[in-house]
Amino acid sequence: MNFLTAAPHFLFFTGKGGVGKTSIACATAVTLAAQGKRVLLVSTDPASNVGQVFGIAIGNHVTTITAVPGLSALEIDPQQAAQAYRDRIVGPVRGLLPDAVVKGIEEQLSGACTTEIAAFDEFTGLLTDADLTTRYDHIIFDTAPTGHTIRMLQLPGAWSGFLDEGKGDASCLGPLAGLDKQRSQYKAAVDALSDPQRTRLVLVARAQPSALREVARTQQELTAIGFANQFLIVNGVFPAGEVHGDPLAMAIRAREQSAIADMPAPLRTLPFDCIDLRAFNLVGLEALRQLLTPTATLEPAQAEAWQAPAARALAVLVDEIARDGHGLVMLMGKGGVGKTTLAAAVAVELAHRGLPVHLTTSDPAAHLVETLKGSMEHLTVSRIDPHAETARYRQHVLDIKGKSLDAHGRALLEEDLRSPCTEEIAVFQAFSRIIREAGRQFVVMDTAPTGHTLLLLDATGAYHREVARQMGAGMRYTTPMMQLQDPRQTKVLLVTLAETTPVLEAANLQSDLRRAGIEPWAWVINNSVAAAHPQSPLLRRRARNELPEIDAVATRHAVRYAVVPLLAEEPVGVARLLELGRRS
Repeated sequence: MNFLTAAPHFLFFTGKGGVGKTSIACATAVTLAAQGKRVLLVSTDPASNVGQVFGIAIGNHVTTITAVPGLSALEIDPQQAAQAYRDRIVGPVRGLLPDAVVKGIEEQLSGACTTEIAAFDEFTGLLTDADLTTRYDHIIFDTAPTGHTIRMLQLPGAWSGFLDEGKGDASCLGPLAGLDKQRSQYKAAVDALSDPQRTRLVLVARAQPSALREVARTQQELTAIGFANQFLIVNGVFPAGEVHGDPLAMAIRAREQSAIADMPAPLRTLPFDCIDLRAFNLVGLEALRQLLTPTATLEPAQAEAWQAPAARALAVLVDEIARDGHGLVMLMGKGGVGKTTLAAAVAVELAHRGLPVHLTTSDPAAHLVETLKGSMEHLTVSRIDPHAETARYRQHVLDIKGKSLDAHGRALLEEDLRSPCTEEIAVFQAFSRIIREAGRQFVVMDTAPTGHTLLLLDATGAYHREVARQMGAGMRYTTPMMQLQDPRQTKVLLVTLAETTPVLEAANLQSDLRRAGIEPWAWVINNSVAAAHPQSPLLRRRARNELPEIDAVATRHAVRYAVVPLLAEEPVGVARLLELGRRS
């Protein structure tokens, strides 16, 4: 494997959600430890499942993986980091200031911006911790999906510049108080990240045009901020020896090879590895040890016997949704499970019935326009673009608050609005604005991967609590969180694959939503091999492995569910999206 050759001290694995970053990062850690290296594996993903892969509880402290000599692991828990950060800020004033003032400070520190800063604080601490650097030969970072990783890598420079220029206060929701003392730590983190002798960035993608375009954008963004030592892995490629005349396998193999041959030009200059699709789930030590080794071809005689699952098509769920005439439909789940495609399929099905539909996304890596590949009557499409929304918010504040300021005051306000925290407020306002439309039409929202969606919901909850505090008892009001909690107005569809980790992730998300008072309405199992009736031995073995996960969704997790089969042709364009929704 090229990406393992002369591995430096820091290795970062990043890419679009669901491409296999965690499995490859874990397999890399196991491989380096087997070579006698001392290795620390760190997850910075809000939806981390490193512990699930190894079958042990890890959490927010360095944990020895006893089954792998030389390997330790750590999961940065954003919520725990944020709570510790809040305690550091609020602790010294508790008991000194009135309770109402302390409560107001705590509410200001409850937003997603505080969570991001706190997690980033721990991230930079790991990069610059002299004890860790000495103790371990390699520190491997399993990062959050692409958009959040770019944000994380930009933050050391963004916050260093922000502090150097003396900016900030009013546009942030209170989290800047502890940053100035970290100035030298952030500079050291920037230096480490941009040093090719110390840091290697491994871009992980699937052999799909959209995934490769996304990773090409990531490559260019990383290069632009000074991180040039990059490698490419295309994961889960269907092996040539596993086709065995199966039409589905032949179609998958052909479209993957076409995507690799036509990958964007910037990616062709990178050192490049392919990792074969495996018949087994990538959970457990033995599976990790096999991931980076050549595969053995399965013979037709080894094909596994199984019975295809019985389930409703996605269109049957849409029939029930359509009866209300309007409302918010949110598709949530782990990155890479196909939320964008399924959101488009739901929107197309509703529009096909003559219902007005607004299809939108809060995922920075979404490709709604590419998925639709055209337009149709009754359907409008939009995207919550963080950069555009932030620019709009800044201009609005300048127009309103800056109108009466002198030149010096306006300059100070403009500096304040360059705070990285401003984006949190802008995106939340855009989210709130769009969901209000669901009172008169259908709004179908393709959300960002799990962790980022929960951060957005945190901001929604913080706003709700602040409104409730200010309005007091007896006052009538409606907040976005109240709309999300009302099943008559909002239907949440949890999207998963029929694999161990995505199902566990969706179940955890369901628990988080329930704690927020939001009850998921249905589950959708996407890209099911078992529902596609394959003939290839590799696909039949994968189909057999899906059945316990489908049963778990049907019997333990979901009130209602649909199973969408893996298709020979990618579901791109209105016609294929309609077909996708009606297949079962």
